[in-house]
Amino acid sequence: MPKNSKVVKRELDDEVIESVKDLLSNEDSSDDAFKKSELMVDDQEEKDVDVEEGSDVEDERPAWNSKLQYILAQVGFSVGLGNVWRFPYLCQKNGGGAYLVPYLILLLIIGIPLFFLELAVGQRIRRGSIGVWNYISPKLGGIGFASCVVCFFVALYYNVIIGWSLFYFSQSFQHPLPWDQCPLVKNVSHTFVEPECEKSSATTYYWYREALNISSSLSESGGLNWKMTICLLAAWVMVCLAMIKGIQSSGKIMYFSSLFPYVVLLCFLIRGLLLNGSVDGIRHMFTPKLEIMLEPKVWREAATQVFFALGLGFGGVIAFSSYNKRDNNCHFDAVLVSFINFFTSVLATLVVFAVLGFKANIINEKCVIQNSEKILKLLKIGNLSQDMIPHHINFSSITAEDYNLVYDIIQKVKEEEFDSLGLKSCQIEDELNKAVQGTGLAFIAFTEAMTHFPASPFWSVMFFLMLVNLGLGSMFGTIEGIITPIVDTFKVRKEILTVICCLVAFFIGLIFVQRSGNYFVTMFDDYSATLPLLIVVILENIAVTRIYGIDKFMEDLKDMLGFSPSQYYYYMWKYVSPLVLLCLLVASIVQMGLSPPGYNAWIEDTATEEFHSYPTWGMVVCILLMVLAILPVPIVFMVRRCNLIDDSSGSLASVSYKRGRIIKEPVNLEGDNTSLIHGKSPSEVPSPNFGKNIYRKQTGSPTLDTAPNGRYGIGYLMADMPDMPESDL
Repeated sequence: MPKNSKVVKRELDDEVIESVKDLLSNEDSSDDAFKKSELMVDDQEEKDVDVEEGSDVEDERPAWNSKLQYILAQVGFSVGLGNVWRFPYLCQKNGGGAYLVPYLILLLIIGIPLFFLELAVGQRIRRGSIGVWNYISPKLGGIGFASCVVCFFVALYYNVIIGWSLFYFSQSFQHPLPWDQCPLVKNVSHTFVEPECEKSSATTYYWYREALNISSSLSESGGLNWKMTICLLAAWVMVCLAMIKGIQSSGKIMYFSSLFPYVVLLCFLIRGLLLNGSVDGIRHMFTPKLEIMLEPKVWREAATQVFFALGLGFGGVIAFSSYNKRDNNCHFDAVLVSFINFFTSVLATLVVFAVLGFKANIINEKCVIQNSEKILKLLKIGNLSQDMIPHHINFSSITAEDYNLVYDIIQKVKEEEFDSLGLKSCQIEDELNKAVQGTGLAFIAFTEAMTHFPASPFWSVMFFLMLVNLGLGSMFGTIEGIITPIVDTFKVRKEILTVICCLVAFFIGLIFVQRSGNYFVTMFDDYSATLPLLIVVILENIAVTRIYGIDKFMEDLKDMLGFSPSQYYYYMWKYVSPLVLLCLLVASIVQMGLSPPGYNAWIEDTATEEFHSYPTWGMVVCILLMVLAILPVPIVFMVRRCNLIDDSSGSLASVSYKRGRIIKEPVNLEGDNTSLIHGKSPSEVPSPNFGKNIYRKQTGSPTLDTAPNGRYGIGYLMADMPDMPESDL
């Protein structure tokens, strides 16, 4: 600060205090509420700090070291395992290349606007999800608590998937890979292939029996799987060490965890394009099926994917953006991260179907060889005539095209007897149509394809290291969505809270590393996040556009960004996005009601999956997951609506935020929304309506005298003074 600036500042502060005293002294005696309000004028340097109530110790709020670090953190959070094993499946299932059209439309309608909204409120108010929604409306403060609960539920099972990836990563340093061949079983007389493996496949057997050692039902616990327990512990230790210092530690790791997956995907794409059959897979992937695009189910699944791909409602987006400077261009960030997410999904889809095309080609070649041998046997025993076979066909080196030609001829000639011949149509499209999602894609289909790669252990190490990094990037955002709001609200030490959170999550997560743990992962994935997050985001939209006010929010954005956002966002936030979200919520409830609640159990005797309905206690758990996730919203609303908790102790309802400072508000006003700082306009409270001349706005200093909610509140009254640089204030 310039010389004697502190003296100047103290004099200015004295003038502010005197001017406010004059205003208060002229108040009407009947205005008790206004007189009871408190004003705290801070005599400290103007900087973004958090001051604990009743303490003179300042704790500077952390900030990103660079804009790149922040973008990588947001990209790492939004780009996760779903981009690799969910988006390609949906694309293949819902019309191939045609699926990209509804996805892009919904990305523009709900994805980017809602992502922009969360970035903006986090950056403006500079708090986690609890502080943000409590600031906008204390009665809706439960939105932030609900986000934390959902984040915790998701973190419980999401880290289990990272543990699975760590297990496969540790097993990939072998040649041949342990899932390359079915194991042999020896008895007294002879050696034979493991029956369960022979009925399925080597990779399927390894996943269900060696990795998970899965039980046959949800009710059959089977005890802990010690290998996966160790991997889960390792995953939580990694998360804890990365998050223990907040963004100071996790931000640096983002350089690797966010960028490494792109290196692996590009390497896989280049390698995949050189494989035989990869072009068939990509062609199959992007061949548009326009008739499917018109089905409502396609739009519902596209909207759900857009919603979860960007991490809306988790609180991680708000937490990360709260560490930004106020003048950061969050609109640019929202568009950039959204399209990076989309192009990552397309890149992953290219990789997946290039590899699956190669795998399908290998399976198709085996099919052709096996069925050609059947045809030769039928020719020898006289069931088929040699005259049917074209002269240029050589069964010793037959191609897929030649086999399909012979197959069609035999099918036409032996139309009545054809089924009894036992011949199969070896079409590569049939294999590609069997594309799977989730763990089936990553731990079965993809691993099987990699066994046919030259130097397969190297590619396996790279693939599972990529999955670990993708998972960790998302976990950092998920845990940040828990830690940041609690630290901001209850002022606990971040290091202690992080360790406690990870320990509790590990011990609860032991239910996922039982032999029946995979079924619990499916349960949590289906019921703990979908409906609660939709409700959370709908309430977020309503809180900003209806409770806070869309016009005031647009003014805030103009003040914060330095330019007015497009009116496109105004209409999206106010009309289109809430309507689309409500339709998605109704469609999800209907879909959940029509689909019988259950899971696919692995049956050892048949080596196949079999659908089982949840037992009664399982249904209770499913319902409890949804209820517990959204329960904080009505509880907080009723507590604050009915004033069930005394705010004199300094609870959330009596705290507001100004550029990182806590300002104590009146605690005994009528209702909890009557504070000027909480945004009521002068006409809505009993206090007089001051003239605009007392709100002296300084030129070139848009954030100095403007409240975080975009309205000039009592904590921002400025005396009539000459303009001066913000650094001097």
